[in-house]
Amino acid sequence: MVEAPAMRLAEGRFARLEAIQWWDQPLLARTRVLVIGAGALGNEVIKNLALLGIGHLAVADMDHVERSNLCRSVLFRSADEGRPKAACATAAAQAIYPELQATALVVNVLAGLGLGWFRWADAVIGALDNREARVFVNAACAQMGRPWFDGGIEVLQGVARGFAPPRTACYECTMSEVDWSVLNKRRSCSLLARRAVEARGTPTTPIAASVIGAIQVQEMIKLLHGRDALLGGGFVFEGGGHQSYRVNYPVNPDCPWHEPPPPVQSVAALSSGAPLAAVWAEGVRQLGKLDALDLSRELVERAECTFCRHSVEVLQPAELVREDQLICPGCRRECSPVFVRSVGPASRLLEKTPRELGLPAWDVIWARHGTQSVGLELSGDDPFRDRSQSEHFNRS
Repeated sequence: MVEAPAMRLAEGRFARLEAIQWWDQPLLARTRVLVIGAGALGNEVIKNLALLGIGHLAVADMDHVERSNLCRSVLFRSADEGRPKAACATAAAQAIYPELQATALVVNVLAGLGLGWFRWADAVIGALDNREARVFVNAACAQMGRPWFDGGIEVLQGVARGFAPPRTACYECTMSEVDWSVLNKRRSCSLLARRAVEARGTPTTPIAASVIGAIQVQEMIKLLHGRDALLGGGFVFEGGGHQSYRVNYPVNPDCPWHEPPPPVQSVAALSSGAPLAAVWAEGVRQLGKLDALDLSRELVERAECTFCRHSVEVLQPAELVREDQLICPGCRRECSPVFVRSVGPASRLLEKTPRELGLPAWDVIWARHGTQSVGLELSGDDPFRDRSQSEHFNRS
């Protein structure tokens, strides 16, 4: 009698992951991740998230694919040159895992990424290459109460760090006097001088990107599963001599992000197209009285010429101000920007909408009275408001 060949049953897509004793694949299918940066490091992060079956992904990046990206970015192809990195990366991730719900955000993170995206996310992963963006992301995560994992790479080395303020050290806690000096020097430059600085790409390899991107995603996965993760600390990868090590960061007592953040309320009736007066009225309804509305980021209200006193309304974040907006039409000298971060009860800006002020869609504006503060999420902009993902509004 001939013995019948043994039948081999096909394994499910995530069978080898689900063989891990503590693994929860349905949890990952529900998870929402915001990835900021879609360069070499962001590519590795996004690839890993797709392979692991993360259910919901948003990718924010303002740049377009260049030929020099192709040797370091696993998700890009020659045909992608000239296309937005965020769009190419999300499309490639969906090709890896077709059930992934992915959104591409082609925006300048400092100017165009509303805080609603941070609140939507269960975790944030940063694949950034400059201090200003990291400081903004750190503040946004602290205000929205979201953990985030930062990564940085250069040549054969890199670092992955995890932050969950207020309970752990945050990115600002790790900044040295040199870091602050460089950042403040750039902030003190005229806007035209900032435009004149040529951004030189950091030399990197896909090898360092793959290591650091893997660590960032690994630590996020551990955190989601309730396991000890890299929070308030970092892993320094030294690929030259393999002298890698772990580092812990103490909380800086002068850092502003270590008090419990004010509550945030979703307000479906408010959007970036509603006048600030309506936002003010909602703040009064929440707090009884109001001293000011605090904006999510500093804006250039107007440009003033110190020579001929000419003044032009701008109403945009500094990152989006065009060079021609800073040149006085009368004397052709550079104008000085006048910044605004708060709007008081007598301000003419109350007649403007957040969109007219240059604020992004799905942002949060803070209503303040004395020591009380509440964040008002402009949930009328929420792109998921008619879908099940809007359930995040019930989360703290």
